[in-house]
Amino acid sequence: MRHALLAALGVVVAALPAPGGAAAQGCRLALALALDVSSSVDAREYRLQRDGLAAALLAPEIREAFLAVPSAPVKLLIYEWSGWQQQELRQDWTTIATASDLDGVAARLGAQGRSYAQFPTALGLALLYGGQALGRRDECERRTLDVSGDGTNNDGASPELVKREFPFEGITINGLVVGSNNATLARYYREFVIAGPGAFVEEAGDYADFEAAMRRKRLRELGVMEMSEGR
Repeated sequence: MRHALLAALGVVVAALPAPGGAAAQGCRLALALALDVSSSVDAREYRLQRDGLAAALLAPEIREAFLAVPSAPVKLLIYEWSGWQQQELRQDWTTIATASDLDGVAARLGAQGRSYAQFPTALGLALLYGGQALGRRDECERRTLDVSGDGTNNDGASPELVKREFPFEGITINGLVVGSNNATLARYYREFVIAGPGAFVEEAGDYADFEAAMRRKRLRELGVMEMSEGR
């Protein structure tokens, strides 16, 4: 089964970012952010999502969380996803060691147009893309895939099949669900999408709430809550 699935997904695997250079010392977290650009996301919602992420990365508390441990920085990757062959890298792996690193990522996001707009929701393949990218960052203490979406899988391999055939060993998958049906979608994400130590689902009522939800999620994934509780 796995070999057949690999052959079927060859285009996706070939499109993954190439491994980086020499392993960085002291990386505490490799964080891959996956943004839904399937056809259910209209132009206004896309802008709210893209600009909300950029604004969240520049928020003072998020900046502080990213830079909290200078000796062990965070590595960040961002991609958009929709159909089973539509995964688009928007920010390749970059080390967030200074405030200007975050400024640069936010500026690049804000200047980019949408990668795709007319494809369905291949959530399983979105997980595969992010999982394969994180598999190349084993020098980091923790590895987290953060996938945002407003619908269930309706194209390509299902999330549960992908997770079964391509074990995400050592990788935590978190979710951010968006929309008026987010309670139902959150249950779907909890049952079929998230995985790994401490995995959780964040909810946003609509894309206007995306920035606030992303801020809450970033603080949790960057370990701010754990550090506060340990004091």
